Amino acid sequence: MKSWHALAKPTTLLCTARKYSSLNNAPSQNQIESYFISLVHSSKTILHLHQIHAQILLHNLSSSSRVSTQLISSSSLRKSIAYSLSLFNNFHPKNLYLFNVLIRGLTANSLFESAISHFVLMLRSDIKPDRLTFPFVLKSIASLCLGGICRAVHGMILKCGCELDMFVRVSMVDVYVKIEELGFAHKVFDECPQRFDRGSTLLWNVLINGCCKVGDMRKALGLFQAMPERNTASWNSLLDGFMRTGDSKRASEVFDGMSEKNVVSWTTMIKGFSHNGDHEKALSMFSRMLDEGVKPNEFTLVSALSACANLGALEGGLRIYEYLKTNNFKINREVGNALVDMFAKCGSIESASQMFEETKDRDIRTWSVMIWGWAIHGRSDEALQCFRKMMYSGIRPDEVVFLAVLMACIHSGKVNLGLNFFNSMKLDYSIEPTMKHYALIVDLLGKAGRLNQALKFIEGMPITPDFVIWGALFCACRAHKNIKLAELASHKLLELEPKHPGSYVFLSNAYAAVGRWEDVERVRVQMRNRGVEKDPGWSYIEVEGQVHSFVAGDHAHTNAKYIYMKLEELVAGAKEQGYMPGTEWVLHNIEEEEKEDALGSHSEKLALAYGLIHISPNMTIRIVKNLRVCGDCHSLMKYASKTEGREIVLRDIKRFHHFKDGVCSCKDYW
Repeated sequence: MKSWHALAKPTTLLCTARKYSSLNNAPSQNQIESYFISLVHSSKTILHLHQIHAQILLHNLSSSSRVSTQLISSSSLRKSIAYSLSLFNNFHPKNLYLFNVLIRGLTANSLFESAISHFVLMLRSDIKPDRLTFPFVLKSIASLCLGGICRAVHGMILKCGCELDMFVRVSMVDVYVKIEELGFAHKVFDECPQRFDRGSTLLWNVLINGCCKVGDMRKALGLFQAMPERNTASWNSLLDGFMRTGDSKRASEVFDGMSEKNVVSWTTMIKGFSHNGDHEKALSMFSRMLDEGVKPNEFTLVSALSACANLGALEGGLRIYEYLKTNNFKINREVGNALVDMFAKCGSIESASQMFEETKDRDIRTWSVMIWGWAIHGRSDEALQCFRKMMYSGIRPDEVVFLAVLMACIHSGKVNLGLNFFNSMKLDYSIEPTMKHYALIVDLLGKAGRLNQALKFIEGMPITPDFVIWGALFCACRAHKNIKLAELASHKLLELEPKHPGSYVFLSNAYAAVGRWEDVERVRVQMRNRGVEKDPGWSYIEVEGQVHSFVAGDHAHTNAKYIYMKLEELVAGAKEQGYMPGTEWVLHNIEEEEKEDALGSHSEKLALAYGLIHISPNMTIRIVKNLRVCGDCHSLMKYASKTEGREIVLRDIKRFHHFKDGVCSCKDYW
């Protein structure tokens, strides 16, 4: 700071100006202004800027447009917008340069409405905008999706003769892309006489990116092939476009054909594979990236952690966490949120809680991820306590937080509390419930056996109930063996989505539960006649960093022989402890022995057997299932945890089940 105070004192140049003001070689006003501008540019903090401003005032330079413009620009860069506005408001008369620098600063700080307001003020002040005004105005318009204003500004650009400026032209194409008016974007592009010149790559990239975002890959590819020159960003746009449309194969071909790849290229592939459900491929791509010596950025790490979370691959997530620490990555809010989510979804809720405590810069997503984590693990008390802490911290809950809180109430059977939270959303926070909130209330009531109340709730909904709403009611009817209400729900499901396999599976399950086998067969015949196929069930298990996948009745695994042998041994041991196969979960009227065979090949049981063979006795077995675990598998898991002396964590589509010493954390309320 000592050197800074020296700068803050009257400068040698200014002293010289006073001493020799009467001589011909005295510093000019322009030289003095230039010196102060250099000081403004060299300032490191807003405090330094304030000190320079004080000297500017002392030397009567506050009326200098050049100096004031640079002060506004520097304060905007330091996100001190209130200071920028104060400088602007106190300068008279205002000119084009001041307006331009202020509009640019407001846009850079995401104050888009204010940027447009000052643009309007500029026009009302009879100050004509130029080529440096329009790009930032257009960016603000794009961020606010103001189509009408965009077309009006487009007219001004033509009137001012700025349409031939490449920076303005790119901004015009970009704004039309972002407000999803691709026809206008193409028109502006086609009217650009410089589009085939070298150096026009950005213009092409913006339009290609727009085509990719709306899924028009044919047009995007045509533009790509017609480009006079391409850069890595051009290739990256294609990668993103193919991944967005679910064409991972074409994306891979483009990626492999790239002569130069950057971190964005790799991140696009990792994120794309994960988004398209191929989480194993995403993690494989991340490993390949590291092997090739490419350093990931925070977006790469968040995408890789998301893949681990979806797979339940805790070992993979831990390796990424170790990589973060080893390579001195700063765990910012986004990475911290991804780590909390990964640990929670991989079954290590205590690690998620520890990571949450270490994440200091928390936002609403940080809290919602943690509350959701406690909820899906059945830890409702911790979830509600976390919610209260969030409220005490001054963060207002949003609709996602309320989804997590309602989920906590469902898994703990806190019906009245859940209803109170639901009512509080609208009454206390003015949050309009979405279809997801209504579905959770139906699930909350149905799980507690309050089926008539659930039906009445559905009938009183202000929005038309969808497939998920009636599906939630149906599941509750099946669990509580209310066939009459189950048939009503099933007919509603078939009306909404006649080809959805769930509609038929739900009804056949309900009939099977009460032994109405003719009705089961009738529903199955309807499925076959209408070409409806049931979604296959699968389970994942991670062993030594490799994810193994199983489907029901799977014999494709290289260790299939030993898996089935282990499963037979497991079932025999469980039977000695009192386990009886829950054959009511088999949906065909066949002999009891055949039913036991059918139950024995469920995917989660195969994953369990594989884990018992290959995972060390002192380690937890973690399994991920894509459907709701059936009652028989749930029962066997409890016995296995006792007979094998192992802790088993099973994540199904609804929640986590932690099995230990013959007991499940859900307390059989699931």
